[in-house]
Amino acid sequence: MIRIDLREIRSPDDSREWLETDGRGGYASSTLANRHTRRYHGLLVANLQTPEGRYLLLSKLEDSLLAGGEEHFFSSHRYPGLLFPPDQPVLEEFLLDFCPSFTSRAGGIPVKKSILMPHGKETLLIRYDLERCPQGGILRLKPFLAFRGHHELAHENDFLRGRAEGIENGFRIEPYAGMPSLVVQTSLASRFTPSPLWYNRFQYMEERERGFDWEEDLFLPGIIEVPVERKCTVILSVCGDMMRRINGDTMRHRVPIYPTAIWKTEVVRRGRDQAADKRETSGFTGEDREHLLALHRAARSFLITTPSGRPAVIAGYPWFGSWGRDTLISLPGLCFSTGRIAAGIEILTEIGRHERDGLLPNFFSADGTPEAYNTVDSSLWYFWTVQQLGTRCGIMSPDKALIRERFWPVMKRIIRSLMDGTRFGIGMDALGLLQAGDGQTALTWMDATVGGIPVTPRHGYPVEINALWYNALCFARDLTAEFGDPPFFDGDFIPLLRRSFRETFWNRGHDAASRPQGCLGDVFRDGVLDTAVRPNQIFAVSLPFSPLDPAEQTAVVRAVREQLLVPCGLRTLSPADPAYRGRYRGSPAERDGAYHQGTVWPWLLGAFGEAALRVADDPEQEKENLRQYLRTFLRQHLVEAGIGSVSEVFDGDAPHRPGGCIAQAWSVAELLRLYTLLEDRRQPAIFPYPKP
Repeated sequence: MIRIDLREIRSPDDSREWLETDGRGGYASSTLANRHTRRYHGLLVANLQTPEGRYLLLSKLEDSLLAGGEEHFFSSHRYPGLLFPPDQPVLEEFLLDFCPSFTSRAGGIPVKKSILMPHGKETLLIRYDLERCPQGGILRLKPFLAFRGHHELAHENDFLRGRAEGIENGFRIEPYAGMPSLVVQTSLASRFTPSPLWYNRFQYMEERERGFDWEEDLFLPGIIEVPVERKCTVILSVCGDMMRRINGDTMRHRVPIYPTAIWKTEVVRRGRDQAADKRETSGFTGEDREHLLALHRAARSFLITTPSGRPAVIAGYPWFGSWGRDTLISLPGLCFSTGRIAAGIEILTEIGRHERDGLLPNFFSADGTPEAYNTVDSSLWYFWTVQQLGTRCGIMSPDKALIRERFWPVMKRIIRSLMDGTRFGIGMDALGLLQAGDGQTALTWMDATVGGIPVTPRHGYPVEINALWYNALCFARDLTAEFGDPPFFDGDFIPLLRRSFRETFWNRGHDAASRPQGCLGDVFRDGVLDTAVRPNQIFAVSLPFSPLDPAEQTAVVRAVREQLLVPCGLRTLSPADPAYRGRYRGSPAERDGAYHQGTVWPWLLGAFGEAALRVADDPEQEKENLRQYLRTFLRQHLVEAGIGSVSEVFDGDAPHRPGGCIAQAWSVAELLRLYTLLEDRRQPAIFPYPKP
């Protein structure tokens, strides 16, 4: 549970953000001030099958209570030169428990507003609990519709069909042909008054800062008024009446709305989830447990079933979809460290089904089908994820058959294809090293481009790709022996690969003070080693099979700790480098230019922590240092940006302002995995290999 006393906010214009998700990739999100600042903010963003993708249906709700001759608002809007209402809503408390809720005071009347999206439904429920309303009053609700792709903005047009059909305690409207209709109803008797009107130039200040269009027009179909008396509860339901296809024919499926029953059912379901989280974190105490419970809740938001029924991982809210690399890196933390083992196995199986020519998809469409294969590392992370399944979940020997049946054939095809050479110039050379790409491609996780040109060119031989390659081959060698299979590649060249890795990537140069660098370079290309100090080298230490000797591992961890570690993650480039960019802000091109040139990524903390434990002279002291690091970071950050979750990136320079997505899957996942490592709660491995 996260509780924020809003009376202590220095500014009433609180831009910190809340997020509520529906288990299908849809969401509701806004700021603590209940004023939208992004185009992505909305109260019903649904992940649709027809039309495909995420669509922002209901943008805003201007809600107010008329009591004692005054109108008291619970939300606000920004127009050019104007805030409406001019007086801020009197908010007292924000609570994130089983759903986001706000407590306010309307003319002395306490009102609690809670926002909930039932799992697996394109539905929003907003609940108003009035503790007392002695004179009675009117709850007034004005829904503003957008009906657009969530990356876009709506503008007044002549195509929208503004007539709403009155139904019991609400209305139904179908603004555009081929789009869902919207059914809006209240749990108590209400009156709907049609008043179709466009409202122009809602302003989103975060979009202006990000260098995008930042004004939008929204449509109001009418006003719902609910008479309230004394102590009472009103639930507003907003449901997408979705298009379904049955035997090739388009059918309209009307979803019956029973707001109170749906609310109660979802509360029971979430109660079971919370109980499971408490069981999984029972070995932790105090602040650590509170942080873990928040991360467990956040982790659940990324695990979805697409409208077509495929299991998937959303890479980040509000704008990312499903990405192969992000999914594979996130699964151990989201699933294997949280007790959701079956879900992790199904997602991992689903990804493996899409292997083509030794490659796994870079990203997926909204319905879960592959969109592109332009990545060199997704296939290699697949091996690591299987390793994590075996070591973190306690799957014992009878279940080795699952690994052999589902994952082993995929791994063998990947290795054969990479050895022989595959698309995008990916292939093994005579020294066993893996090369990939050219000057026009961005195949690693540092994939930002400006004008189609990679900002951080990493074609050639990237260091973490070859560390992952070495780890994959060692794992495959051991699996072959474990399963009693005939060898399908010559394992004798693995020592050659290890020697080649060390000779190719170890930086024997000196810095300005003539001190040995004592770390790995980042990319070897055209006979030259790029000696930029980046975090990619940490994987050569953290992966189960390391190509480095102990002294080299220690030197790498020392270099990363001294030059890249900050209170919220690892910088992507040393500040001593002339190309370093310490601020992630400005136009899209400016932000892309800083994305991997100094910007901090918290997901790298998992690998750093694992590497630090591997080389520590005093492992228990190192564990305590890392625990304190996590406590300090999460104590501030869980209430700093996306409430209860972890941001995508941070500025490289102090004070390390968060940026990017407010909730990023692998940020949450790797912190969860690191917590598990620190408590040494791992079960015995199926397949023995060096411990970190």
